[in-house]
Amino acid sequence: MWHMSQSPDQIRRAARLAEASAEHARLSAEIAEHDVRYHQQDAPTITDAEYDAMRRRMDSLEARFPELVDLFARPRVGAAPSEKFAKVKHVVPMLSLGNIFQPEEVEEFVARVRKFLGLAEHAPLAITAEPKIDGLSCSLRYVKGELVQAATRGDGFEGEDVTANVRTIKEIPHKLRGNVPEICEVRGEIYMTKGDFAALNERQMQQGKPAFANPRNSAAGSLRQLDPNVTAQRPLHFFAYAWGEMNPMPSDKQHGMIEAFETFGFKVNPLTKLCHSADDLIAHWRAIEEQRASLPYDIDGVVYKVDDLDYQRRLGFVSRAPRWATAHKFAAEKATTILRDIEIQVGRTGALTPVAKLEPVTVGGVVVSNATLHNEDEIARKDIRIGDTVIVQRAGDVIPQVLGHVPEKRPADAKPYAFPHMCPACGSAAVREADAKGELDAVRRCTGGLVCPAQSIERLKHFCSRNALDIEGLGDRQIELFHSEGLVMTPADIFTLEERDRRSLKKLKDREGFGETSVRNLFAAINSRRNVAINRFIFGLGIRHVGETNAKRLARHFCTFEALRATAQAATDPTSEARAELNAIEGVGDVVAEAVAEFFAEKHNEDQLDALLKEVTPEPMEAVQTSSPVAGKTIVFTGSLEKMTREEAKAQAERLGAKVSGSVSKKTDLVVAGPGAGSKLDKATELGIEVITEDDWLARVS
Repeated sequence: MWHMSQSPDQIRRAARLAEASAEHARLSAEIAEHDVRYHQQDAPTITDAEYDAMRRRMDSLEARFPELVDLFARPRVGAAPSEKFAKVKHVVPMLSLGNIFQPEEVEEFVARVRKFLGLAEHAPLAITAEPKIDGLSCSLRYVKGELVQAATRGDGFEGEDVTANVRTIKEIPHKLRGNVPEICEVRGEIYMTKGDFAALNERQMQQGKPAFANPRNSAAGSLRQLDPNVTAQRPLHFFAYAWGEMNPMPSDKQHGMIEAFETFGFKVNPLTKLCHSADDLIAHWRAIEEQRASLPYDIDGVVYKVDDLDYQRRLGFVSRAPRWATAHKFAAEKATTILRDIEIQVGRTGALTPVAKLEPVTVGGVVVSNATLHNEDEIARKDIRIGDTVIVQRAGDVIPQVLGHVPEKRPADAKPYAFPHMCPACGSAAVREADAKGELDAVRRCTGGLVCPAQSIERLKHFCSRNALDIEGLGDRQIELFHSEGLVMTPADIFTLEERDRRSLKKLKDREGFGETSVRNLFAAINSRRNVAINRFIFGLGIRHVGETNAKRLARHFCTFEALRATAQAATDPTSEARAELNAIEGVGDVVAEAVAEFFAEKHNEDQLDALLKEVTPEPMEAVQTSSPVAGKTIVFTGSLEKMTREEAKAQAERLGAKVSGSVSKKTDLVVAGPGAGSKLDKATELGIEVITEDDWLARVS
């Protein structure tokens, strides 16, 4: 019953709204059903004209009655674009895959899986094989069947929020069908077909805009548009093949999960196949390779995944890749071009890297003008000379490389390349260090240290990079500019820049290329990194031989930066207990331990750290499982294990938050000893450390 205070006009409008609402609901349901038939089932039941008429009627109703607009029910691309993408932390990391290239490596992959799991040679082992789509990875989060968030992979742990743009992709359902898990995070690849890519580039050129290099770049650029209207105009597609957080799980098999995705309303790749041996995998890889050129989308290999999800859980991860999956890449594509020059670049560790400057050439769908020459020995071995016609190779995302030259096309005046013995950036001597055996390092390094501006700049770039502190807006160009003007010479200078700019007469916002908004955003990005995960902080320091994996190992072992620093400072003596502790960290070893000790022994490094730690707080890594009975404890496995392999036991301990060490010391908490345990068991007994059997271990962590 209408409220008595309403006017006749209000009453009439309310009646019309009720009628429009009913029609709007009917149209929404019909359009959603036709979207499924057209985009997901490839079986349309109405013409394009009939579909467009329904869309126009929907738009007409929403124009008259804005109350009917439901941003969560269908894509709305008319909203004002946001200034930048928000960050999304992945509940389950989106990690990358390891690569293999040869058929024998497939056999090795299967053998490694069997060995890790302790499976007999002829025990059943199913593995799925699916085309590796060359697109952009995306994670779609559904709650009670409704799409609530979409994010890019980013660095694997944190991506970009692209929800508004993803809502414009017709192949991605906004509401899932069937019996859907309450939390359902589906992952897959956003891509553009070859035909759509060609049409898009044709439009780009007609409008006087630059063409895209390849379909993957065009898909990534389309998804990362700040204005969803632009994304909506790009023909993007989606294949589902993986998942993140999922509760409850629809299946206990990889192929069962793919089947579930299809019932939910996603497109899945029809070339995915369940295989049962290395020979099956290789045969399917060859079959897909034969179809590669005729497929409507780009692929760069085939992905193999162990089918049993319990096996996947047991296999776990190594570094940033799963042990239970790998990508079998296709052969590299090659081309020939002319080598115009060789440029020497100086890296953050002082390494002099030769880069080939090429006459631009298309290799594997990408225009290449630079390629790596590796080092001076490689140049000499291949006898590469400026002016040569060279063979260039590019495989997937691998950096292009020069394989060799074409002898018959060598110019008569081409001379052997003389690798510089002086740093091109600072003029300091560039030397090849010798190891303990007297063998020369393959890389020539500048001896200038922080005196060398190239090393200083590259260290700053590394510190700000995506997998280190990830300071948005502080890219290579900005760092080079700030360094050239003396504004940022050390990492600590980054965090004092805002205060110094406040006091300066020459403000950043008044410089060319900057503005008030961009400077405000830059300072906000810097301040957001004053608290950073310890592993990112360690990686950002640029310690030689300490990449992301070793940074995580050190972070997990020491927990706090203060503990790492104290041990490293005490580890300068190779015979010290501190050096032994560094050496004993699983996966670290002598070379990394020595590099860490040397870094913290340098006074200028310590001075810079003191200044930096006044501005930045390294936070402990998130524990893998803080509630487990072995979390935070240092475990040593010795002797033979009978119910699991040594690798599986170590992986299990690390998943439960324990630190696995290769030697027994006073800091060891627990020794798991199997048959044949020797000196480690003796030392544990001598130090009074708890020793348990494999059965005891399994009971403790069950």
